[in-house]
Amino acid sequence: MKKIALAIAAAVALAGCDNRQAQQEPVQEAATTAAAEVSSAAENGPLTAEDAKAFLQDAQSRLEKMAEEMSHASWLASTYINMDSQYVEALASERYTAMAVELAGEAAKFNDLQLDPDTRRQLTMLKQGLVFPAPKDPELTAELAQIGSKMQGMYGAGKYCMDKDGEEKCYTLTEMGQIMANNRDPELLKELWVGWRKVSPPMKPLYERQVEIGNAGAQELGYDNLSTFWRSKYDMEPDAFAADMDAQWNKVKPLYEALHCHVRAKLNEHYGDDVVPAQGKIPAHLLGNMWAQEWGNVYELVKDDDMEAPYDLTELVVESGMSEQDMVKVGEKFFTSLGFKPLPETFWERSQFTQPRDRDVVCHASAWNMDGQDDIRIKMCINKTGEDFVTIHHELGHNFYQRIYKEQPFLYKEGANDGFHEAVGDTIALSITPKYLKEIGLMDEVPDESKDIGYLMQQALDKIAFLPFGLMVDKWRWQVFNGEVQPGDYNKAWWRLREDYQGIQAPVERTEANFDPGAKYHIPGNTPYARYFLARIQQFQFHRALCEAAGETGPLHRCSIYKNGEAGEKLRAMLAMGASKPWPDAMEALTGQRDLDASAIIDYFQPLMAYLEEQNKDRQCGWAEPGV
Repeated sequence: MKKIALAIAAAVALAGCDNRQAQQEPVQEAATTAAAEVSSAAENGPLTAEDAKAFLQDAQSRLEKMAEEMSHASWLASTYINMDSQYVEALASERYTAMAVELAGEAAKFNDLQLDPDTRRQLTMLKQGLVFPAPKDPELTAELAQIGSKMQGMYGAGKYCMDKDGEEKCYTLTEMGQIMANNRDPELLKELWVGWRKVSPPMKPLYERQVEIGNAGAQELGYDNLSTFWRSKYDMEPDAFAADMDAQWNKVKPLYEALHCHVRAKLNEHYGDDVVPAQGKIPAHLLGNMWAQEWGNVYELVKDDDMEAPYDLTELVVESGMSEQDMVKVGEKFFTSLGFKPLPETFWERSQFTQPRDRDVVCHASAWNMDGQDDIRIKMCINKTGEDFVTIHHELGHNFYQRIYKEQPFLYKEGANDGFHEAVGDTIALSITPKYLKEIGLMDEVPDESKDIGYLMQQALDKIAFLPFGLMVDKWRWQVFNGEVQPGDYNKAWWRLREDYQGIQAPVERTEANFDPGAKYHIPGNTPYARYFLARIQQFQFHRALCEAAGETGPLHRCSIYKNGEAGEKLRAMLAMGASKPWPDAMEALTGQRDLDASAIIDYFQPLMAYLEEQNKDRQCGWAEPGV
């Protein structure tokens, strides 16, 4: 996966395992070897810097071997969802978690030593490698693994069945997503929106217990709770990280509010006051996406009559006659044009490109590195759409990043921060411009700048519309983890954040009998979400810097770095660093800046912002209730 240690918590399901004693013995034997060595060294005298280095070498060797086992088990459980694969995955997760927790605890024994920065960084990362750290109690380690697996299994196998012409018709999430993207019947969209969310209420007691165990594990590592633990992974103080997230959001909030105002007005024109109010919040089921996190699918509804889109990427993909694998080949060619090595043959043999007809799989797109070296894969259920064409470029960004830092020590085989991994693929996707599409033969001519507003509107409906959602998902989890939000208010708190940040509302009444957070993959999958917000900021910083390196002088939204060796060389140099240096060092290596800077977003969308301000001048914008 993007970070192999995250596979511990992002795995697929197990209903239960009773032979706990047989499982615990190998876990304890493997996990305590390094601990015994540290204890032995301590008995022979005070611990030294050399002891710390020896411990790290042994710990990383053991973790890398166990991580490979874990990744294969997780791949199996994601691509063959059944009781047996879930059992194997949960057992591997338990083994890996037990080892990682034990080693994280042992790393703390070196806290008071004077160590070189590299050794200290690796020890800190060893303590922070888990998403949900289990306590040392092996019973709790096993329970945590089973809970995480079971929830993701519920999600992966989820369907919604409805009556259609007198017969029951069942829809997968992928199928429902396609209907949400293309259908404009508000009642059908509401039914699917509500129907999918029936998958998550059974997760709520599991999630509550998972948080309880995870908080206990974080406290054993010296953190107040999981909230502090998660926010401490960004080379800065946890509260400073949260404050910086808010600061970046405030820079781009005016652009989001202008977009929200325009979209609401256009949806109101299409659906009428009874469906979409002219003021206030937008109903969540009408934005073309199951979670209302990206709005690009409603472009045709919100564009002006005289706004001609420069192209329809889905139409171009379909007309090209490309197969699903051909789409991936095109994505690979982008990276090789920048000087990256081609993907290994095993990538093509072992990846999942389409949804199998004979079994349940997790279709959520993801990138995997199975062995820390060259066994890289993607797992998708590719549709011949513009969205999936872009997603392929994104996922391959993970794979090429994974491969180029493969010579780093195990703990450094990840992005400079978790937002970097997401940002790299999205940076490449920003180069999917008309200029690029013409070069690869999908377009005959590059449209002139008169059509750029339509292009920028399409981009903003995904990129800008996503920002508050990317921020609030982990804000909700941080509040859950630190006890600010109790289980009896999980859903209430979720919708309060969605309403406050996104200005959207549920299409029907929601209560605590619902567990709507669980209907989003990253909650049962235990994937931190702040990375996606960071990636939306960082990708525009990266894109601006790479375009400057490529010598591009035109508008930022028209730049493509395809086939540019200078940009490719700069990108590869940064990616090869992995996590070996604090992320500001990696940021500086590529952009010359050491801080997050949302100004690149403002630069990119400046023509659209001017357009929206003109369109909204006579509208009542905002969504706060009167008197609030």
